[in-house]
Amino acid sequence: LLSHFSSIGFWGLVNNAGISTFGETGWLSMETYEKFADVNLLGSIRTTLAFLPLLRKYKGRIVFMSSIIAYFTLGNGIYSMTKAAIEKFCDALRLEMKKFGVQVCIIQPGNYARSTKIQPPVSADEIWSELSEEEKAVYNKEYVQERANFFNSILSEGSTNGNEVVDAMVDALTSPAPKARYMVAKLKEKVLVFVCASFPTFVMDSVLSYALSK
Repeated sequence: LLSHFSSIGFWGLVNNAGISTFGETGWLSMETYEKFADVNLLGSIRTTLAFLPLLRKYKGRIVFMSSIIAYFTLGNGIYSMTKAAIEKFCDALRLEMKKFGVQVCIIQPGNYARSTKIQPPVSADEIWSELSEEEKAVYNKEYVQERANFFNSILSEGSTNGNEVVDAMVDALTSPAPKARYMVAKLKEKVLVFVCASFPTFVMDSVLSYALSK
């Protein structure tokens, strides 16, 4: 791998791979958790480790695709979990790479579901059919339908201006002084992140519980 770039240099690496799904904690199988961790978290780590020697040699850039969902969750905790883990991996890597002149940047998009198609509309019937008997005994189909409708409404509000995220990625790769974090989101999304990051947990829980109840 390293020999292919030894004569032309290597400037930037963008870790963009990611998958998403919907479901409360007990609705998802252990295999699903393992798959998400493997793609969203370990996939980026594997790629980073493979290119790290070149990035150090050429004082390059590493860009990671995170999400504002790293700060809170509204029905897709499995996705939030992987993005929060990526954030911490990047925080450690950014500090460690300073001495080599390598800069690490995180892109934190808001809701761009309609741009990326990362998450198809949720089917309550499909979710219900895949639930274990234990989960079906706790939840009813009407609850699953309500949660699915809620999540689908969020997806339908997603921005179609995916170029905004691409512009942030380009700036992270080419700016003389790139930001450590690029939050590309609507004002109300930024406010929600601020509340979740700055206020006590009970405030965050109250806000999210209210949102989930609407």
